[in-house]
Amino acid sequence: MPSKIRIARYTAPAGGWGSVRSLLTNAIASRARLATMAALRQQNKPKGFSCVSCAWAKPAAPHAAEFCENGAKATFWELTSRRAGPEFFAQHHVTALRAWDDHHLEAAGRLTHPMRFNHAQDVYETVSWERAFEEIGRTLQDIRKDDPKKVVFYASGRASLETSYMYQLLARLYGNNNLPDSSNMCHEATSVALPEVIGQPVGSVRLKDFKHADALFFFGQNPGSNSPRMLHELQAAAKRGCTIVTFNPLRERGLERFTNPQSPFEMLTGSETEISHRYYQVRAGGDIAALTGMCKALFDLEGRSGGVLDHAFLAEHCHGLDAFRDFCVEQSWSVLETESGLSRADMEEAAAIYARSNTVMGIYGMGLTQHKLGVVTVQTLVNFLLLRGNIGRTGAGICPVRGHSNVQGQRTVGISEKPKLVPLDRLAELYGFDPPREEGLATVDACRGIISGSVLAFLGLGGNFLRAVPETGPMELAWPQMRLTVQVATKLNRSHLFNGQVAYLLPCLGRLETDQQDSGPQSVTIEDTMSCIHASNGHARPISPHLLSEPKIVAEIAKASLPPNARVPWDEWAGDYSRARDAIERTYPDIFGDFNRRMWQAGGFEKPLPARERIWKTNTGKANFRVPKALSASFDTGKRRDVLRLITLRSNDQFNTTIYGYHDRFRGVQGTRMVVFLNAADMQRLAIAEGDTVTIESVSTDNLRRSLSGLRAISYDIPTGCCGAYYPECNVLIPLDQHAEGSKVPAAKSVPVRIIPEAPALGGVAAE
Repeated sequence: MPSKIRIARYTAPAGGWGSVRSLLTNAIASRARLATMAALRQQNKPKGFSCVSCAWAKPAAPHAAEFCENGAKATFWELTSRRAGPEFFAQHHVTALRAWDDHHLEAAGRLTHPMRFNHAQDVYETVSWERAFEEIGRTLQDIRKDDPKKVVFYASGRASLETSYMYQLLARLYGNNNLPDSSNMCHEATSVALPEVIGQPVGSVRLKDFKHADALFFFGQNPGSNSPRMLHELQAAAKRGCTIVTFNPLRERGLERFTNPQSPFEMLTGSETEISHRYYQVRAGGDIAALTGMCKALFDLEGRSGGVLDHAFLAEHCHGLDAFRDFCVEQSWSVLETESGLSRADMEEAAAIYARSNTVMGIYGMGLTQHKLGVVTVQTLVNFLLLRGNIGRTGAGICPVRGHSNVQGQRTVGISEKPKLVPLDRLAELYGFDPPREEGLATVDACRGIISGSVLAFLGLGGNFLRAVPETGPMELAWPQMRLTVQVATKLNRSHLFNGQVAYLLPCLGRLETDQQDSGPQSVTIEDTMSCIHASNGHARPISPHLLSEPKIVAEIAKASLPPNARVPWDEWAGDYSRARDAIERTYPDIFGDFNRRMWQAGGFEKPLPARERIWKTNTGKANFRVPKALSASFDTGKRRDVLRLITLRSNDQFNTTIYGYHDRFRGVQGTRMVVFLNAADMQRLAIAEGDTVTIESVSTDNLRRSLSGLRAISYDIPTGCCGAYYPECNVLIPLDQHAEGSKVPAAKSVPVRIIPEAPALGGVAAE
């Protein structure tokens, strides 16, 4: 980790020259290949490749440089000239590598050869693909004879639709629905909440709606770091007079001011755009109360002057309004203020803005979903939109901002532990087998199974599962108990340093690389956050001749571990992805009709969204209001003044568990990630000075001690009673039962913790 630590307030806007400098610094640090600049010109273009980081929409008429700061970092990171090949692993014992931080593990470079872990020597050793598949298959066969439900098939967000379809079929032919994926850790609350209230598991908004919205109500999402290309839509909306109202505990720079780095005029003149017209710093976990307060104010306005609610829409399309109205009217303003952290005047002001806006979008991220009441929170936002008919018309709707590229698409083609979301009868008809009907293991369930020893094998299709999940300590201790662990990856990460009795690390082609099969160069497809499906073509030369494509790896594992099935053409799918797309089309004809032609449509082809047409596929046939069960989670930090609500954060120099560097530019932190952001009043009350070293200790009901030490306290603009620190470092603090009710998403945005002083301020820290 860098030794020079500097804490300095950042005053510049998002984008601008800060973004350019960050790109140049990262390009040099990652040792990107010469092919990188050519690749950037193809990023998110119709004939190019889809970015491997965020899932933001790909426009039909892209910018000349349709990439953002973090998207370019992801490209640099994948096209690095560094290699983690046999020489690297011969020089480093795996146990020693556990002392490396996340950044330096991935900075070792691209994986080049299939590797098998040697327990006796504590090293990874090169192995042939043939031996790898033979042993993996034999071990899976043995476990299947005992109980096929003891194997987990995990998928990260970036695998293509083609690979994902093959992978889910592998799991179901094997005999289980144990298909946890990245959604379980982020937007599963969305996937549970929305079907109940609007009849579909995804948002109702398309990219074009941003041009027609009168107001955007923004909750718990940080586009400046997590989806910077979104700032172009926000800037354009703000410039044309759209009112942007933001609810977020921290003041994120991308939601305050933006200078477009693609605009020569703005760059040369220093011009910047104010993004949020109102910025309300809601308390962590206080969004239900804030939304309820705004709805209460709307009912009050309607009672005084009328004309506020859309009565025609409510009468024709909605169910359950009266119960929700009664709930809102019954809430006292004093309780709403305490729970939300906002004043009554704030909530009434926001409601007035909403009342005079004809078309409104509700946009949100994991700041709503990663709470114990995450499902309820999303449904309360839908209630808010329904009151004025803001679902099912142009310029309006519900807009969850998905994180990882294609994490939404994986669900579309069957990566789900919930059999009711998958056309099992159709799979049975196509492939001549009886699919398992029991619900499989979601991420939290898989973790419990690994800790208890009931899970005997883990197959990871990408990702950094062990680092991304809660309960880090017990998970790392339990992981080696499994009989088999298989990791398909492009780069080294911490999940690869804990290995089962038989363990393989299998390197695959990256999305940016040319995928040449016997039938010719291949294209893959992904789905963006707006439910549009795109083709993606890699153009870079593969970094090693020993890499296999993800479809090929899945096909070979399937052939080695499953009984022969003439109706499942694994080799055809792996050799020609258009055949896999034909299979997807046969399975999901209503979504993927004429798939191989439409995938080339500029801007992608649209997946049907019934709620957009005001077709409600719910149990009532209408959009359903849901009454919140409570205004916040059960723990009460108001009565326990020593307990704060921890919000886990991503820095400007990371995407998910990938750490590109140690400069969180927008928060003014350079050279470290071991910091905790605290309100000045809380620091004074807890007798903590700026720069003091502290320990964060979680507060749970199981009496197990979970703590993270060595963090530097930083005074920051964050609501009282809340604190912030970085993910994934803070996952060690999150118990497995600290998750959203109904969706099991880890509740990482409101973890009850105590801050315990360790020592006075450390020397050698530059602060401004």
